[in-house]
Amino acid sequence: MVQTVFTGLLGQATAVDLLNQAIRQARIAPAYLFAGPSGVGRRLAALRFAECLLQDDHAHLSAALRRRIEARNHPDLLWVEPTYLHKGKPVTVAEAVELDLKRKSPPQIRLEQIREIARFLSRPTLEAQRAVVVLEGAETMAESPANGLLKTLEEPGAATLILLAEDSARLLPTIISRCQTIPFRRLSQETMTVILQQTGHTSILQRPDILAMAQGSPGQAIAAWEQLNTIPEEIIAAVSNPPTNLRAALDLARQVSKEMDIESQLWLVDYLQQVTWEQQRSADPLQALEQARRHLRRFVQPRLVWEVTLMQFVQS
Repeated sequence: MVQTVFTGLLGQATAVDLLNQAIRQARIAPAYLFAGPSGVGRRLAALRFAECLLQDDHAHLSAALRRRIEARNHPDLLWVEPTYLHKGKPVTVAEAVELDLKRKSPPQIRLEQIREIARFLSRPTLEAQRAVVVLEGAETMAESPANGLLKTLEEPGAATLILLAEDSARLLPTIISRCQTIPFRRLSQETMTVILQQTGHTSILQRPDILAMAQGSPGQAIAAWEQLNTIPEEIIAAVSNPPTNLRAALDLARQVSKEMDIESQLWLVDYLQQVTWEQQRSADPLQALEQARRHLRRFVQPRLVWEVTLMQFVQS
């Protein structure tokens, strides 16, 4: 069973081999860092690895236990995701969508969530020999929660922590040093095609702009496709062709800032960078868009950001 634990995780031979070796040799580290782009299988690998760690016998994983783990319904498993703050309480991305919240900043791992991990690990396990904590978006931690996690990593007890980070350079070096890093790579076009076909997203294969944005990540391709379908067609059409005068630039800036939340605007920056590069093959507009991204992340007034950015397109 050990050899087939990670069946379905395509294109990640190095990660699978390292994790299989740990399972075979019964040498499980206190903490792992699954580092690499989003949408290439890190979450699936964490789920499958957690299944191994939470069963007593690696030779058999019951369907019932797998369903409980997949539903995050196991007393010795804590799955932590980046959150927004809504009325003083953390709200996951899925919950924010369900509540139709207007999101003004990207989600992040918060200090209270790190404290929850510490409380979770302070009690004895109920069913498994070890507790498992999966922390998605570890790179979104600010300094205070990062320092709190560092204390937990120093004395995790009978537990294994699995950190998922898209950009490990944003993590404290002391956190990285306490984890065994498992590298995840972008996938080949052939593997991308297989996964998109398996998941019923064959229509994406007809969109070279979306595939180019994804850069070897089927998850990012699916997310980009879904995001594209939420943006008004007139905005996509307008931004795909640079405004020809200042009035058009100002009107488009007003429309984008009014009708799209910050996360959608950040995605639009990515989309514009791809479209602009294909059209112009020039670095200048890409730099203007990158500056817009930095300003949006620093909570500069969005309408002003887009006005300045789109006016540069007119001048160029």
